[in-house]
Amino acid sequence: MRHKPLIRLVCAGLLAIFFAMAGGRAWANADVGKTGAPIIAADVTVEVDGPTTRFKIALSKPVTAQASLMERPDRLIIDLPEVAFHLPPEAGRQKAGLISSYRYGLFAPGRSRVVMELAQPAVVSGMTVDANAPGGTALLTLQLTRVERDDFHRAAVDSAAKAAQSAAAEPAAAARDARPVIVIDPGHGGIDPGANASGGVSEKDLVLSFAQKLQKKLEEGGRYRVVMTRDKDVFVSLGERVRAARRVQADLFISIHADSISGGQQVRGLTVYTGADRASDADSASLADRENKADAVAGLESSDMPDEISDILQELTLRETRGFSHNFATRLVGEFDSVARLNKNPHRQARFQVLRAHDVPSVLVELGYLSSKQDLDLIMSEEWRGKMVNAMSVAVDRFFATRLARQGAAAVLP
Repeated sequence: MRHKPLIRLVCAGLLAIFFAMAGGRAWANADVGKTGAPIIAADVTVEVDGPTTRFKIALSKPVTAQASLMERPDRLIIDLPEVAFHLPPEAGRQKAGLISSYRYGLFAPGRSRVVMELAQPAVVSGMTVDANAPGGTALLTLQLTRVERDDFHRAAVDSAAKAAQSAAAEPAAAARDARPVIVIDPGHGGIDPGANASGGVSEKDLVLSFAQKLQKKLEEGGRYRVVMTRDKDVFVSLGERVRAARRVQADLFISIHADSISGGQQVRGLTVYTGADRASDADSASLADRENKADAVAGLESSDMPDEISDILQELTLRETRGFSHNFATRLVGEFDSVARLNKNPHRQARFQVLRAHDVPSVLVELGYLSSKQDLDLIMSEEWRGKMVNAMSVAVDRFFATRLARQGAAAVLP
């Protein structure tokens, strides 16, 4: 990329700027203008000037931004209010200066995030917002400067410490009624698209659509209380998905995915996974490893997970719970067998982080492989999805048959 001269931005009177390079965090504050109107990111440019790289976002109005650093891999995280990114599909894929690549999307309700993969250790040496940029836009500029590894490490550690201090308290547990509680977990979301298929179709959108149909089906009879870990295109960490199930004292957790595989078109079919300390096969281990990196994609530390099993009582509960998980997985495979193309080994096990709740029976359903055109066509078919939802509903009814027959007896597990 052709080097450009250093540009000094003159900010409007309402703009207040503060940055702390040594601490690894930086803030840019500006009047957000009239509330209600969506904030649009219309363009991103990256300028390289020797050891300095500038990342510029053209926005429809000024925003408050916060930046932090992370290691392994080296990343710069930019947190923003909710932003609609109207950028070309190829945005962020090419290396420029200190930035190897970047991705962006909705991170949480009301919050968006940009995650930059750094080519070399670097810190934010300046952050500005020009509220009167050409074209009537507000220009958010982050200046990145190369630093030594030790300096970067200290800045990243400080970022992590400050993030931990500002973490919000867990909300109180929801009130529980007598019905079994089922948590449906559409995989990925927001800044984490999951697998991508030809034509721009992403896993996060397909599984959300399927999960919403399953929710509607399960709620029809009024026998279950159904909770979604996400009901729109928003990122939810792996740890928060597990905690959400435990907060509502879920009786069943169903995570929905649709992965892709490098094996090509010939590898296809639906698969049901249950949690285990050791994977049943190499392919399952590889898939779990990819899925367990979802937090890193969104710029979160992998430590954002539930506590490890700490005593014998939890260990015994985990064994019982895995038995219930295996039972439900077997019922699912049995129902799917007559209406779906199953993988050659349809029930597998692996160490999925999202299946780690020791007291919630949990399964992960891979609807198929987006790398297979046949699977993709089926997953996008309304008729096929209807059959799958019906089959899953029957499996759920049979799983809870004994409990439902007790007419509301408050057993924790079926």
